[in-house]
Amino acid sequence: MHIVDGALSAPVLIAGAALTAGGIALGLRQMTLERIPAAGVLSAAFFVASLIHVAVGPSSVHLILNGLAGLILGWTAFPALFVALLLQAVFFGFGGITVLGVNTLNIALPAVLVGLALRPLIAAGGPRAAALWGAVGGAGAIALTTLFVAAALVFSGDAFVPAAKLVFLAHVPVMVIEAAISAAAVVLIKRVKPDLFAGAPAVAAV
Repeated sequence: MHIVDGALSAPVLIAGAALTAGGIALGLRQMTLERIPAAGVLSAAFFVASLIHVAVGPSSVHLILNGLAGLILGWTAFPALFVALLLQAVFFGFGGITVLGVNTLNIALPAVLVGLALRPLIAAGGPRAAALWGAVGGAGAIALTTLFVAAALVFSGDAFVPAAKLVFLAHVPVMVIEAAISAAAVVLIKRVKPDLFAGAPAVAAV
C-alpha cells in the first residue's frame, strides 16, 4: 500500500515523518533482545509479501501482514516495518524516500493499534479466541491502513479523492486474505510460543 513520491503535499510529508520518528523511537525503546528475532522475521515477511503488488493510482494493492506484526510486536512494529519499507524504496523503488515517513505511519500505526487492542484478548483466551482476534487484527489493520492512505491522499488535494476511494475498495479482498493468514498464524504461535502475546491483563478464556 505504498504511496509514490510526488503524490503528497509537503505538510502531509512533514507530519508523517515526524510521527514516524516518534513511533520508531518508542518502538526501539520497547524492543527487547527476546523480540529481535521476531521483529526480523516479520520485517522480512512484510518485505517479501508486498513485493507482488498491483498499482492503483498513486498507491498499490498487496499483502501487508501489518496486523500480525502488531499483534506480536506492539510498538516494535514501527522500526521493523520501517526497515522493510526503506529497503524496498532503495532497492526496488517501491514508494520512495520522501514519502517513507508517511508510508511507515500508514502501515505501522494500524499495526500498533490492533496490537494494543487485541493482544490482551489473545494472551488471555483459548484457541478460538486466538483465531477470532487474529482474524479481526489482520483485517482491521488493513482497513485502518486503507483509511490512513486515503486520508493522506485527500489532505494532499481534491484530485486524489477518487483514488482514495479506489484504494479502499481494492483492498477489501486483501482484508479477507489477511484475516485468514493472521488467524492461522496467531493460533499456531499461541500454541508453540504463547509468551509472544504476554503483557496484558487477563480475561476469561474462550
